[in-house]
Amino acid sequence: MPHLTRPTLFLFMLVQAAVLVGYGPAGSGTAAAQQKMIFFQIATGGVDGTYYPLGTEIANAISRPPGSPPCAENAVCGVENLVASAQSSSGSVDNVTAVESGRMTSAFAQADIVYAAYSGTGPFDGLPPMKNLRALAHLYPEVLHVLVRRDAKIASVKGMIGKRVSIDEPGSGLLVMARNIFDAYGIDENQMIASYLKSGPAVDLLVKNELDALFQISGMPSELVATTAEDHDVDLLTLDGPAVDKLLDTHRFLTRYTIPSGTYTGVGEVATLSVGSQWIVPETLPEQLVYDICRALWNEHTLKALAAGHPQGRNVKLNSALDGIAIPLHSGAERCYRDLGLLR
Repeated sequence: MPHLTRPTLFLFMLVQAAVLVGYGPAGSGTAAAQQKMIFFQIATGGVDGTYYPLGTEIANAISRPPGSPPCAENAVCGVENLVASAQSSSGSVDNVTAVESGRMTSAFAQADIVYAAYSGTGPFDGLPPMKNLRALAHLYPEVLHVLVRRDAKIASVKGMIGKRVSIDEPGSGLLVMARNIFDAYGIDENQMIASYLKSGPAVDLLVKNELDALFQISGMPSELVATTAEDHDVDLLTLDGPAVDKLLDTHRFLTRYTIPSGTYTGVGEVATLSVGSQWIVPETLPEQLVYDICRALWNEHTLKALAAGHPQGRNVKLNSALDGIAIPLHSGAERCYRDLGLLR
C-alpha cells in the first residue's frame, strides 16, 4: 500500500473496514468496493522542503474515498472514489523519470527539468525524450536560497572554492541548477568539499559548523531558512552580475527574483533566482480523471483550504496555472482550462 497522509489514511482504513465486514449497499462485495477505489500518487520531494507538505495538502483536498459522506455546501469535496497520497522523493529528476515509466501517477517538478526531460536536453541529453509527460498545472514559483554561515566568510559563489557546501542529492532538480550556476561562474563542485544532502540534514550540519553553505529551493518564504536565521548567524548569497546574465541567456526557465529585506532575521535584500514548480502526469491517465482532479484543485474551497493549510498554498493561483508550461497539457487538463476560461 502506498504511503498515505494521516487524514487520507484514516479514511482509507474506514473504507477497508467496511469492505472486510461487507458493509455497504446490498449486493456490494469486496471486489466491487475495491474496484471503485482509485489510488493516486503525487511524487514530491524531501520532507523538509515545500513539495512534500504542499503535496500532502493537495492530496487531502482532491481525495474523496468510497464511503465518504455527501459533499456539504461550501466544503472541499475532492474527486469521487479517489484516494490520493503525497510521496517523498529525491526531487524533480527522479520524479519525471517515475512519471514517464509509470512508477508514479503524478509528480511535482521544476519547470526546467520537466522541459529538459520532455525534449531530451540538459541533464537528459543523449537519453530518449520523455514524450509520455503531460502538464496538469503550474503551482507556484520556487526561489533559490544559498544559505551561508557568516563566519565562513563566503561573499560570492566563487568564494565557495575550498569550502564545505551541500548542493542537494542526486535526482534533484536543485543539484542540476547548482551545477549550472557553478558553470556560469567558471567553477565546479570538485573545487569545494561537496556534500549531497537534502536541506533538512544539511542545515543541521551547517549550524554545527560542519558545513559552510547549502543550496535550498522552496516557495517564499522558506520556513527552514526562517527558523535557521532566527537562532543562528547566517546570511544569503546574492546571485547577480555577468555570470547570472550568462545563466539566464541559456536557461530560459530561470528568472530573477528579489527576496525583500527583512524576510529573514538579520538578512537584507537578496537578488537570487526562481523557477516554476509544475504538476505533471502521464499522457496515459484517463482524460476524465485528470479533468476531475484539475477541477477539484481549482475549486475555490480547495484554494481557501490550501491557503490556510500551508504557507505556499496561498501562492497556488488559478490565474498563473499555465505560467511557464512548455510541454503539452494533458487532454483532461486542457478541457478543464477551457471550461475555466483560461483557454479558448
